[in-house]
Amino acid sequence: MSAPAPASVLVVDDEPDLRTLYELTLLREGYEVASAADLAQARESLAQQRFDLLITDMRLPDGLGLELLRELHAAQRSEKSIVITAYGSAENAVEALKSGAFDYLTKPVDLKQLRAAVRAALESQRHPPATQVNTAGAPLRAAPPPPGGVQALRRIIGSSACMEQIRHRIEKVATSMAPVLILGESGTGKELVARAVHECSHRAGGPFVAVNCGAIPENLIEAEFFGARKGAYTGATQDREGYFQAAKGGTLFLDEIGDLPLAMQAKLLRVIQERRVRPLGGVQEEAVDVRLVSATHRDLAGLVHSGGFRQDLFYRLNVIGLRTPPLRERREDLPELARQLLQRLCEESGQPVPELSSGALDWLQHRELPGNVRELENLLQRALALSQGDRLEAEDFGEGGGAPAPVPAPTGETTAVVADNGAEAAPRAIPSDLQTFLDEQERQVLLQALRETDFNRTAAAARLGLNLRQIRYRIQRLGIVMPSGGDEDA
Repeated sequence: MSAPAPASVLVVDDEPDLRTLYELTLLREGYEVASAADLAQARESLAQQRFDLLITDMRLPDGLGLELLRELHAAQRSEKSIVITAYGSAENAVEALKSGAFDYLTKPVDLKQLRAAVRAALESQRHPPATQVNTAGAPLRAAPPPPGGVQALRRIIGSSACMEQIRHRIEKVATSMAPVLILGESGTGKELVARAVHECSHRAGGPFVAVNCGAIPENLIEAEFFGARKGAYTGATQDREGYFQAAKGGTLFLDEIGDLPLAMQAKLLRVIQERRVRPLGGVQEEAVDVRLVSATHRDLAGLVHSGGFRQDLFYRLNVIGLRTPPLRERREDLPELARQLLQRLCEESGQPVPELSSGALDWLQHRELPGNVRELENLLQRALALSQGDRLEAEDFGEGGGAPAPVPAPTGETTAVVADNGAEAAPRAIPSDLQTFLDEQERQVLLQALRETDFNRTAAAARLGLNLRQIRYRIQRLGIVMPSGGDEDA
């Protein structure tokens, strides 16, 4: 079997020395390289053959390199593109990504970053977007996402039009390095979408590092993001890597980006633009290779207007926007979503999956569910704890779901409850084992606080008015299993 032909690259730059440097670097990597000094020569080369990759300077003697990107897109050409922009020109970088560039590099170009960007762009060719065409100009079917991507998309449950649209959008945006900003209310599955972007991309083999920006103490945030050298602060007994280093070759997911302090926003902007970080206490900067995905439930545009979020950072993060719809906009998905959540909860607890009655579904459909999928999951978890049979009814959801499910009392009797107006309310069953009942309630509250803080014990303790020692004791006493690799006390 003959070896596959080397990938072909067209380099467009008007500076002869730089053009030669890029050519030699890529030739040593085994690529087939052609070059052009301006737009006219580049167009001539593109008319004669198809390339796998185009690398172009932003400013050329006869126009902008972006013109080539737009022409390739209009012609439905398959070339990936990398744009080289001037140092610190964030606007040009964003414009390049919005024009369809796979990635951008800033001058002076770091050759290691050039090689990494070229490899990533060529790797992404294995999963072309739906508009890909063959050499005759005829449209081709898009290649399916990698297996992990298919599974990640399946975890985004719902067959409504808005959910079909977001899955299609995820596949499309996964094929570039452009930053993604996910906006949506709490509990709408923003991290699921971020993971799907990662798993559908050429970076699926790399790490996915999720960070809750609102759960990190402000005095530790720089060290957490960029790493720290031994002795940089009290307690730093050895070098440690930060989130950017941990996500090398993969995706860094910054959840609740709207909670990031202003001082840290400025430092994050610089890292995004220069692709380099300096660890706390370090002298030299380190190149970083990450795909950035951010998310928030807050109104970032409003925060920019009020001065709570930097406009230049917002502009830099919001290259590709995704929106996770709330449940009230996709009520038709609720039955499927409820059954899938119920199945997962039962698998985790090792109990049989009960049937969800039409009455229970009707009760859920008439709930406002401001907490969206997270609230739906909590309601189902509570119903499982209160249910006595193999079928969930509206009554099993407790207050608001009708009369509570009967729980045997020690004497076989129930007690009357007096309402605020003095009238006798519906009888409420006395649990047969008060301590077990109270433990279960405490367990559910702790689980909710832990889930909402990405299992960060320090942040969960703060929400509940506990200290770290107290929450550790309760987690151990109630047998709550912490996820492997989850945040500990940071």
